[in-house]
Parts: sequence; C-alpha cells; structure tokens
Amino acid sequence: MNRNDLRRVDLNLLIVFETLMHERSVTRAAEKLFLGQPAISAALSRLRGLFDDPLFVRTGRSMEPSARAVEIFALLSPALDSISTAVSRAAEFDPATSTTVFRIGLSDDVEFALLPMLLKRLRAESPGIVLVVRRANYILMPSLLASGEISIGVSYTADLPANAKRKVLRRSMPKLLRADTVPGPLSLDDFCARPHALVSFAGDLSGFIDEELEKLGRKRHVVLAVPQFNGLSTLISGTDIVATVPDYTAEALTAAGGVRAEDPPLPVRSFELHMAWRGSQDNDPGERWLRSRIQMFFGDPDSL
Repeated sequence: MNRNDLRRVDLNLLIVFETLMHERSVTRAAEKLFLGQPAISAALSRLRGLFDDPLFVRTGRSMEPSARAVEIFALLSPALDSISTAVSRAAEFDPATSTTVFRIGLSDDVEFALLPMLLKRLRAESPGIVLVVRRANYILMPSLLASGEISIGVSYTADLPANAKRKVLRRSMPKLLRADTVPGPLSLDDFCARPHALVSFAGDLSGFIDEELEKLGRKRHVVLAVPQFNGLSTLISGTDIVATVPDYTAEALTAAGGVRAEDPPLPVRSFELHMAWRGSQDNDPGERWLRSRIQMFFGDPDSL
C-alpha cells in the first residue's frame, strides 16, 4: 500500500483495532471508546476486510487475536503513538481557557494526602479543565498506561510499558500512627505487642514492615486490613491499634486531629514515589503543564 492508498483507510478503524487488542472484548472496547456494541462490531467487520484476516477468534468470554493481528499490532501501536505526538506538538495549550479532559491514575495514599493541594492549584490556573482520577498501583499502572486509559500515573511503580517514561517525585519514610494517650514513643517490644492496622489494596495481611521485623527475628499481629487511607484515623481512634503509613499520609491524617505520628522503633527504608507517563504524550503541551504541576505539588525537592 502506498501513501495515496492510505486515503481509503479510516483512522478510527485503527483506534478500534488497538482498543480491541487491549480489551479482548467488543463490550469493553465499546465502553472504552464511548460507542455502541453494534458500531464496534461493524468496525471489526471492516477491519477484517481491510486486512483480509479474521483478526480475532472468540474463545469463551474473550477474543484471542490471530497471529496476523499480533503482527499488525506490533507495527501499528508505535505508529499511532507517533501520530499522536505529531498532532500534540502542533496543538497549543492555554490553561486559562482550556477545557481538556485529563485522565490520571493515583495510588490511594497519593489521592488522599496529595491530590487536594494539586486540585486547588489546577482550579485556580485552569478552571475549565476536567480531571478524571483512576485508582492505580504498581499492579494496575502498566495496563492503564498501555491502554491509554490514563496518560499519567503517580504511585510506587515496578514494570512499565516499553514506551512509558518515569521520574522520582519524592522519597518518603514510613511513620507510625497511633491514637492512644500513652506518653513517649513506642519501644520495639511495645510495637510488636500492639495490634496493627494495614492499608492494603489487595487485602494482604503483611507488608514491608513484616519483612523488616523478620530480619530482627520479630513479628507483629495485624488485626485490621482496609483498602484505603481515608477514615483510617477514625477507625483506630480510641483504640490501641497502630498503623505504619507514608510520611506525607501521616501528615494529612494528623492534621485532622485524633492521632499522632512518630518514627517506627525499628530500621526502615525509604520508598520512591514515581510519576509515570505515556511516551507518546511526552511533548504534548497540556500534558507537560499537568506533569509540571504534579511535580510541584506531589514532589518533595528536599528528599531528592
């Protein structure tokens, strides 16, 4: 196919194809693209004619791509990224007048403790934009970025898509949160004897503190696991339960009153909080503006 032949290719079809490769479902692709299922089915029929291949074969509740579809996707995805980058560079962004919809992913600790400050700044600078926040963590972040469901993510991250970029926003230290009236800091013996609360997205009953305690030949007893930080201070208020949380989360929780924070009575390591974003939108003016504001309000220059 030469460049003139490209005129008969509908770019929207390629977007549908990429979404189907990510979602493996007509229903989910329709929801993602805000289209009806008949429209996605019609687009798939046209794609099959365009590439002269079935592209997807239904297996149970999912649609598995053919070998030809996998080959096309490997070539098409970076090409669409390049098109997106070219269009973005040509666009202008004026925060004062923009009505752009930004979609970002935040871990629960970041959403609870840091988002309020950022939101105030965004509302002051750009009252017309829309911010859509998705819950993300190191497990969910790669797929959310790869599928384009978010353009920026802030969390502790591990593996990321090949075209994603990442930078360290801050290095945080854990803090011990407690609501009792016992004077003085907890000793290690007191710490191990106390019941513990744990914030866990997956419902785990152990975390990095347990790894550090194991090095000392000690253990703790977790009696409560909750999926989010919001409300944690209320839950442990009036009890002897303690919780270990990131320092910036401890600051937000203690500011509301009812709990206090101190250093844990054992050696603990710092953790890096990352900002990751889609490489295809690295030079998008609006995305660059938003990343600069996230850096400003989520970052901690003193810790870098």
